[in-house]
Amino acid sequence: MPARLRPAWILIGILALILLLMNYSLWIGDHGETAVIKMRDKVAEQTRENDGLRQRNASLAAEVEDLKSGEAAVEERARNELGMIKPGETFYRVVPPAAMKQVREQTPEQTKAAEAAAAQIAADEKEASAPRAPLPSSTPPPSDQ
Repeated sequence: MPARLRPAWILIGILALILLLMNYSLWIGDHGETAVIKMRDKVAEQTRENDGLRQRNASLAAEVEDLKSGEAAVEERARNELGMIKPGETFYRVVPPAAMKQVREQTPEQTKAAEAAAAQIAADEKEASAPRAPLPSSTPPPSDQ
């Protein structure tokens, strides 16, 4: 190789090395493309979580407003969560057909265990329901005039 071309090849080699180092930091380094992709994934996941929490907050706010505004929501909650009924009402429990199929396919030992558990639940419910106050009626009490 002639002496005049050597400095040019050295310069080209140095520039190629610098270019490779810059590409390394761009694609693989701490602040490179892989870090950007990971950060985008985290942002997308956080956005999904935030959307779910916004929906939950909206439903809770609506429920709070419903509870503040009327007795219907309080009555529904008392019926569903506390098992309360109004005076004179009869409570009926509807059993889905799938549950009835499971009952029919039980072994005698499973049936006895289920009956014992049902008896215990009934006793617990009877004990818990004795001192319960009835739900307020939807009509206002008569005024004393």
